[in-house]
Amino acid sequence: QVQLVESGGGLAQAGGSLRLSCASSGRAFITNAMGWFRQPPGKELEFVAAISRNGASTWYADSVKGRFTISRDNAGNTVYLQMNSLKPEDTAIYYCAATTGVAPTAPQTYNYWGQGTQVTVSS
Repeated sequence: QVQLVESGGGLAQAGGSLRLSCASSGRAFITNAMGWFRQPPGKELEFVAAISRNGASTWYADSVKGRFTISRDNAGNTVYLQMNSLKPEDTAIYYCAATTGVAPTAPQTYNYWGQGTQVTVSS
């Protein structure tokens, strides 16, 4: 099993920044990629960003390109999401996830999920 714990959510003003962290434990070495998803109020879960196991490849949703950056530490056990130029429409519960699959932008391929962290952006 793989355990994922998010932290770093909170309240920010439009134009501000937040940094989310996701610490993995357990059998994290079995995963191919890790990603961030979000669920805005009253909406469905959507892909935000993902990063390969070695950090060489990254993927972003069009809505966050140029504003958000995903990265991971050298040990590969912690993944970060740096969120800059935040907008009110970024308000959502953000989930960290890990996949043993090969389609890093598709939520259905992710096997392990964190509990989520709330991000609220005020205008």
